Amino acid sequence: MSTATIHDVIGVGFGPSNLALAIALEELAQHNGKALNALFLDKQANYRWHGDTLSSQSELQISFLKDLVSLRNPTSPYSFVNYLKKQDRLIDFVNLGTFYPCRLEFNDYLGWVAEQFAEQAVYGEEVTRIEPELDNGAIHHLKLISRNANGQEQVRRTRSVVISTGGSPKIPTAFEPFKNDPRVFHHSTYLSSVKNLPCSEGKPMRIAIIGSGQSAAEAFIDLNDSFPSVKVEMILRGTALKPADDTPFVNEIFAPQYTDLVFQQPPQDRQKLINEYHNTNYSVVDQELIERIYGILYRQKVAHQYRHAVLCRQQVEAVHSSEQGIELTLRDLATHQQRTHRYDAVILATGYERRTHRSLLAPLEDHLKGFEVDRDYRALASPALHAPVFLQGFCEASHGLSDTLLSVLPMRSEEIGKALYKALKIQTSTHESQAATLISA
Repeated sequence: MSTATIHDVIGVGFGPSNLALAIALEELAQHNGKALNALFLDKQANYRWHGDTLSSQSELQISFLKDLVSLRNPTSPYSFVNYLKKQDRLIDFVNLGTFYPCRLEFNDYLGWVAEQFAEQAVYGEEVTRIEPELDNGAIHHLKLISRNANGQEQVRRTRSVVISTGGSPKIPTAFEPFKNDPRVFHHSTYLSSVKNLPCSEGKPMRIAIIGSGQSAAEAFIDLNDSFPSVKVEMILRGTALKPADDTPFVNEIFAPQYTDLVFQQPPQDRQKLINEYHNTNYSVVDQELIERIYGILYRQKVAHQYRHAVLCRQQVEAVHSSEQGIELTLRDLATHQQRTHRYDAVILATGYERRTHRSLLAPLEDHLKGFEVDRDYRALASPALHAPVFLQGFCEASHGLSDTLLSVLPMRSEEIGKALYKALKIQTSTHESQAATLISA
């Protein structure tokens, strides 16, 4: 099915990035006197942000002030503070004395904002490809093909597109043959997958967690607290669980000025800056959570009851499955000794990769310059492609570590919004046009 409407912009995905863009476009419409015809498509049936990972121990790792809009416009009605006020919890939150809300509450905040843009959103449709619409060799419009849960396809036309589909679960090669085994699953499906395991009925289980980051640590704590019948072994390649560096000077790398600095560097120097601060975001854990895990292991020693373990310096060499369980052959990276452990389930807290934009834009690849972007996140393109393509969350190599984080959303959304108005040559209001004429005169 196809629609005759030509949208000014279609956002692919309606997570925090495109939700922040919706707010920025509303502000720009008020300023310019002209609103863009914007539509956002999301494959989820309803609004959820990491909904299947929101265990009781999941907490936000950045300040609530780094919401969708406050760093750009603290008086916005879409701020987290206003959300708290509307929910009659502002004083209660202040009494908590924390800058860090739990992820469950932040998810609720995002859903509250999304409800206010419901007329611009379509849920339950996954965009499968973005095609050029040729007109005498030029491309002024794009066709977005989406598919709903029933397999029905929908075709929409747009003058521009903003892709913000987030990350896809990264599955280590050794575990790829077991992607259909319910006993082996990525942390992105944590809650629903654990619900289907015998431990949810109180039965004893031995579970391995592969990974050394925040997700792995949160799963460890949740299994310890929620499932007394479960024994957990966290398996990591590193020599220890390492804390995330969120000290004040280091946190300045998430400021807009640092994005400018990274982008201005040649590619090899950009990578040096990213590597230097890798421990702010990857394979690191909040210090408080590390201390909790260490305390659990210490109390086991005191009681001589060894329920859990953290196995460091371990490389997964082989994976085998049987009716009795999942067997992991582990090699100690220090001693090179190998041991085989059997588990009833394996949780892959192995992170995410960000490549979905490449498959979506494959029909346009001949018109794009290797998926590189300019400072305003617009994909570099051939002269024939007049319909701008913007990428959110796929530009870490050019814009720095903040690209996949919440910190950058308020500023990035405004930058993309302004670039959209400019690229689409949207006329401002008559009042502003007259004012500009008088000034130039």
